[in-house]
Amino acid sequence: EVQLVESGGGLVQAGESVRLSCAASGFSFDDYAVGWFRQAPGKEREDLGCIVIADNSTTYANSVNGRFTISSDKVKNTVYLQMNSLSPEDTAVYHCAADLDLVCALDHIEDYDYSGQGTQVTVSS
Repeated sequence: EVQLVESGGGLVQAGESVRLSCAASGFSFDDYAVGWFRQAPGKEREDLGCIVIADNSTTYANSVNGRFTISSDKVKNTVYLQMNSLSPEDTAVYHCAADLDLVCALDHIEDYDYSGQGTQVTVSS
């Protein structure tokens, strides 16, 4: 069964860091681009960035560039989202998604081949 499972969310204080994981099962990330998205209550889903597993190239949204870092571990078939200097505005459900492509070409999670159920990150002030 093909599955993406996000983990690592929880309640953190403003200023702290969190690393989210996106683990794939049933397929290999090797030929995929993996994106991270978030959706805060009452807001539209936001594209945070993407990594091409084949060459570890990354792109980021301007809103998180410099604070968030996407990386991958091919052995563990897992992609990570390192989030630093968190603020209450980062409170959201965070999702990962995988696209069978060697470039980050998609802006909308609905266009990806697979996506996970998400993990909640809550940042208290």
